[in-house]
Amino acid sequence: MKSLWLASLINIILCPLFIHWFGLKGAAIATVCGRSCGVLYQCYFLFFSDRGFRLRLAHFKNDWPVIGGLIKVAWPAALQFIIASGSWILLSRRVSEIGGTTALAGYQIAIRNIIFFILPAWGLSNAVATLVGQNLGAGQIDRAEKSVWITTKYNAIFMAFVMLLFLFFNEAIISFFTNDPAVVAYGAKAIQIVGSAFIFYGISMVMTQALNGAGDTRTPTLIYLFCFWLIQIPLAYFLSSDNAWKTTGVFIAIPVAETLIALVALYFFKKGKWKTVKV
Repeated sequence: MKSLWLASLINIILCPLFIHWFGLKGAAIATVCGRSCGVLYQCYFLFFSDRGFRLRLAHFKNDWPVIGGLIKVAWPAALQFIIASGSWILLSRRVSEIGGTTALAGYQIAIRNIIFFILPAWGLSNAVATLVGQNLGAGQIDRAEKSVWITTKYNAIFMAFVMLLFLFFNEAIISFFTNDPAVVAYGAKAIQIVGSAFIFYGISMVMTQALNGAGDTRTPTLIYLFCFWLIQIPLAYFLSSDNAWKTTGVFIAIPVAETLIALVALYFFKKGKWKTVKV
């Protein structure tokens, strides 16, 4: 967290200065400088500080059984991000095809706000993966399950609050970033429709991360593949092919798929097979 604070602070300071001197590429230079400082800060604590554990050259040796175990667990988790990101890219392309740059601008502003407001819930979801893994390792299966339900409760409460903001203050949120009426119209509609299922987003994040934390990374991967690529993308293209729906059809496909992810992931979590996964 301290590393991210440092990187963000340096980026915030350097960004306007470098943009003034170098133009648009100055923003990229500022980002590189900020993140590089963040990484150097991390390396200091990993290699030179006596706080916590300290890495030495002797630690960098191949332990093939451990590496094999890591790859076995990690590759489906990595595929989850590829599946989800690929789906969002195709949706952006579809919005651009139908509504042009104006619709895409509004959609991108909406998505940026959605990602920003979703970050606290994302943090809770990542924490639950750690809690599940730790408690399963300690043989505390009931405590692992309890931590998931508690996190789900607080995630749902937070996301319900954000959902109300998106439903009733969507135009005010988008207008903060642009004065273009057409862009505001697209962005407000996108954030309102996509945000209408925010409670389910919170549930889906917790459930999939709980399965990941238990070592069952394949189940969320299959859920993502089914809901994003077999439901969300075809539904978005189908609904948007109607002249009456257009970009609205793309927006509708997002909460439909995310709600389905939440329900399917909840089903597999309650089924309980994650409790018996051996990593």
